[in-house]
Amino acid sequence: MSSPDIASILENSRELDRLRKDQEEVLVEINKLHKKLQATPEVVEKPGDSSLSKLKTLYIQARDLSEKEVMVSNLLLSQLDAFLPSGPPGQQRRKMDGNDQKRKTMKSDSDISRLSPSMRSHIEACVNLKDEQVAARVTSDAEKDEWFVVKVINFDEKTKEFEVLDEEPGDDEEGGGQRKYKLPASCIIPFPKRNDPSSTQEFPAGRQVLAVYPGTTALYKATVISTPRKRKSDEYLLEFDDDEEDGALPQRTVPFHKVVPLPEGHRQ
Repeated sequence: MSSPDIASILENSRELDRLRKDQEEVLVEINKLHKKLQATPEVVEKPGDSSLSKLKTLYIQARDLSEKEVMVSNLLLSQLDAFLPSGPPGQQRRKMDGNDQKRKTMKSDSDISRLSPSMRSHIEACVNLKDEQVAARVTSDAEKDEWFVVKVINFDEKTKEFEVLDEEPGDDEEGGGQRKYKLPASCIIPFPKRNDPSSTQEFPAGRQVLAVYPGTTALYKATVISTPRKRKSDEYLLEFDDDEEDGALPQRTVPFHKVVPLPEGHRQ
């Protein structure tokens, strides 16, 4: 197993931990609402009460986080399966005859249809990202990770890799034209659906996130100052790290669909 493969598995493990922590936070909020409704069920009949609406949003967030957990878990399983021997240790390989080769071909053709429902759902979700814009970590070195907005061209179901296009590379890019990358799923974060803000996880004030810096296609670490719900808009109010002006960090507005969870171990 090569170092990049190990790094990818460890990164997905950290992502799994983050998702579980997020689920715990959502469940705490759900339990709080449950207790409130059990103690004073008549509150939902009061004009302007939004308890049931908040509960629905929390359930949607819990569902989405659970689905993401299944997706990452299955990705980890597929990564581990790729490095585990398929037969008992020391088992001798025999030469394949014509029928063996034919059976192997038939097996490959039917692999997708025989996957577990959760794995099949994960692959379908990746395939459905075609032509969508996503956040992608296109470079990573010892000092920092660089994330950009890219367009998904294709998802290879065999290699579990995305082919993406950086439509607006920076001026310092060689050639200055559009660039393509092949990236593992661990380097891709889908953006929230802009036409469905109610089903999107809202990051609370104080949470660190990854967000598109206004006027660019680059994502940087930022801290949530105010949420779309509190602002009664579709935008977060954020403070970006290393964005100092006149000795202070300016607060900038960013649409909710350009804000994603901060990856575990992010370096900037």
